[in-house]
Amino acid sequence: MADMQVIQQDSATGVIDAPLIEHVMDGETTLAIIIHAEMSPQRTTFITPDEYKQQVGFVVYPAGGEVARHVHRQLERQIFGTSEVLVVKQGRCEMDVYNDDRECIAIRELKQGDVLIMVAGGHGFRMLEDTVLLEVKQGPYTGVDEKERF
Repeated sequence: MADMQVIQQDSATGVIDAPLIEHVMDGETTLAIIIHAEMSPQRTTFITPDEYKQQVGFVVYPAGGEVARHVHRQLERQIFGTSEVLVVKQGRCEMDVYNDDRECIAIRELKQGDVLIMVAGGHGFRMLEDTVLLEVKQGPYTGVDEKERF
């Protein structure tokens, strides 16, 4: 298949490597993962390693496939910090990615259909067009100012 994507997973780190997935790094630290809109795996593929605060992946089903009815067990988890996932639903924006020392490590343009997983460090955005972002992050929302602006 000419359009089949090559997806490899590092057995030691669990990190997925594919041409349409970009890891924004600061040394050995992953700050962000960009899944470009064109990414469409042929089989179920999780992008994030098991230990990440957010699990992000593609779950692939054939026509007629089903997901058995289920509930999720009430498990207690201890999570420090807040990770975010953004989906660019419309428009284009430019993102600055910062390390924990608040140094700009990378600037990337995101377009409609791109998915951004913010793993560590900081970030900022500039809208290049009218833009709609779908934001997903773990709760509960505390009402406390959870952001430190710099």
